[in-house]
Amino acid sequence: MSKVMKQMEMTSLKNTFKDVRDLAILSVKGLAVQGGEAALRTNLRKKKIRLKVVKNSLARRVFTELGLSISPESKLWEGPTMLAWGAGGVAELTQEIDKELKAPKAAKLFGEKVKRKGAVADGQEVDWDTAVKMPTRVQAIGEILGMILGAGGAIAGCLVGPGNQIAAQVQQVSEKTGEPGEPGEPAPSGAGEQPA
Repeated sequence: MSKVMKQMEMTSLKNTFKDVRDLAILSVKGLAVQGGEAALRTNLRKKKIRLKVVKNSLARRVFTELGLSISPESKLWEGPTMLAWGAGGVAELTQEIDKELKAPKAAKLFGEKVKRKGAVADGQEVDWDTAVKMPTRVQAIGEILGMILGAGGAIAGCLVGPGNQIAAQVQQVSEKTGEPGEPGEPAPSGAGEQPA
């Protein structure tokens, strides 16, 4: 590849990945373009995931310039590399790719030809299993809201609880019926008056 072609490819990679902080890194070897790779691309495109096969040496340089922390000696750069990006974040991205590769039709089309190498989460290298187990954006927001609402409910219970107890006791005293002169009962009119 000539210097001009390398520079054009690096410029294209910079433009494509300048705002990308979450990636899934795959290895694709021996996958037929017709049927296999085309089916994978089409199915993932429906989920807003894009794929690109890159030359490792050029991608390493570009990612270093973009501030993505993937060590040049990382195993992610071994063998052919296909990058996937899009979806809602690294968790959603890796989970969707896993679903696609584990689908019943996938075994016939992909077999062992597509391997999961790892991922990049917010610019930092992570292994595939960690990325798949991360919560998606929606799940993380739900967990945070659950914690906030749980603590808020406990505080509200502490504030309202004593007031409810006092109100219940006042109501019991006001509803109490019994002999005149008992606590909580008004004295009958005329009782306690001195004869003239």
